[in-house]
Amino acid sequence: MSSSLQRIALLSDVHGNLTAFEAVLADIESRGISRIFNLGDTVGKGPRGSACVARSREWCEVHVQGNWEASLTNPAQMAGFPRGAWWRDELPEEQRTWLRDLPHSHDLLMSGRRIRVFHASAKSVYHRVFADHDEAEFAGMFANTEATGGGPVPDVVGYGDIHDPYLEADRQGRTLFNVGSVGNCLADPTPSYVILEGVPDAARPAPFSIQFVRVPYDRDAEIAVARRSGMPDADVWEVELRTGVYRAFQRPAAAPGA
Repeated sequence: MSSSLQRIALLSDVHGNLTAFEAVLADIESRGISRIFNLGDTVGKGPRGSACVARSREWCEVHVQGNWEASLTNPAQMAGFPRGAWWRDELPEEQRTWLRDLPHSHDLLMSGRRIRVFHASAKSVYHRVFADHDEAEFAGMFANTEATGGGPVPDVVGYGDIHDPYLEADRQGRTLFNVGSVGNCLADPTPSYVILEGVPDAARPAPFSIQFVRVPYDRDAEIAVARRSGMPDADVWEVELRTGVYRAFQRPAAAPGA
């Protein structure tokens, strides 16, 4: 086993924003990082889900399923979300099948830490845990569930879904962090991702770090694509990209999901 440090980029919630995705991928490449994990919601909300899926499959070593992937590939979910047909139909059938079959979570070992990544929570891609969670919600993120499977419980958990990066640790040595969003970050709308650095596959403790990165991009160019696309809710999408204000706080008729 090598004792040299290695870096892994974790990103999430691209949401069909190809311009932001390309900017983040270019930043990752400029740092010499070759391992990239995608924590889901590559599609939905934005205009170019199919193109983003194609790029992610070229660049990312690991993919887990997000709530948008689960919904757009599930007829029962789509029955209650008719506007979602636009984003579903933008995806070719082969991509829908691939997205439908993605795993819930991925485990790895780095610098003596057991790390688990997933989209939203240990329970489900639809179970949302915000930064202002309580102690029970925090503990639940480290549990083994039917969705995650068995094995050693993690010491470090990273996730996406809420579009709001943060990091929290407790006195039991557990660390929970959110990577933010590439294509639809809220509050500060600048794309966000995380770099893990440590010794890969090392069971013994070694130096380890979690770094948050913000990458500016040409949001006007992406908004222009959305306007031309004819996708639903392009107006609230534009406000989210410009201001970081979530659509539910813009007008009551906005589409569900994040």
